[in-house]
Amino acid sequence: MASAPRTIQIGCRFDYEAGVDVPTVAVVEPHSSARDAVLSERWLGPASLPYEDLDGNVCRRFTLPPGESSFGYEATVRVPAEPDETPDDDELQHRIEDLPPSLLHWLLPSRFCESDLLADRGWELFGTAPGGRPAVQAVCDWIHANIRYGVPTLPTTTATQVLAEGGGMCRDFAHLGVAFCRTLGIPARYVSGYLADIGIPGGRDEEDFHAWFEVWLGARWWTFDARFNAPLVGRVPVGRGRDAVDVAMATTYGPASLARMTVWANSVATDGVAG
Repeated sequence: MASAPRTIQIGCRFDYEAGVDVPTVAVVEPHSSARDAVLSERWLGPASLPYEDLDGNVCRRFTLPPGESSFGYEATVRVPAEPDETPDDDELQHRIEDLPPSLLHWLLPSRFCESDLLADRGWELFGTAPGGRPAVQAVCDWIHANIRYGVPTLPTTTATQVLAEGGGMCRDFAHLGVAFCRTLGIPARYVSGYLADIGIPGGRDEEDFHAWFEVWLGARWWTFDARFNAPLVGRVPVGRGRDAVDVAMATTYGPASLARMTVWANSVATDGVAG
């Protein structure tokens, strides 16, 4: 019997300084696939136009005024009490010629996930692993063991650069996982979102958006996280795309600088019991 869902509060605030009116797109709300989990929500910012992009990401268009301004979002959501589901070995990796056409673009290299440049290295490291889940887990195990977490990177850092430097942040771990899986013929996509601090090994140093990735095995997408390398409770997906380019939390089209970003994802106490 499944445990009752957990309740968490999520949210963010971005403080900006702009030189002129700056058109902006924000992607900070639960993905369309997670909308039924939202119990209450509030947009905190200028008048905006919400829309969904081609990957089901919930976006908002608005204008940052000249000077100092801010925008944000807060919500109360339900998440499953059980950790991420893990595929069995019989969730087969499809032969590429058998994949549905709608999945083929998740095999292509992208700006931050240069799977074409990493093809030789990917096959050298993981080519002998059984296909499917064992191959993806081998990718996560290798990244978790060989890439140092907490090494500062730039917004433009790519998977090949992360591999060369041997370190990065969760975004970089996800990019490298996506790139390696694509070299092995496994459709993979980048995911960003909120992650509550529920049973995370070693805890988290600070609140922030988190990044992980998903792969297509059998007949569905499955969650993998090379940063923590363990199933977790409390993920709320916000953006899904080829890489971080597709799901930037804020994209500004003009002279605007980010002064501060604050993110939270906290378990809510219900009848004296957390979440």
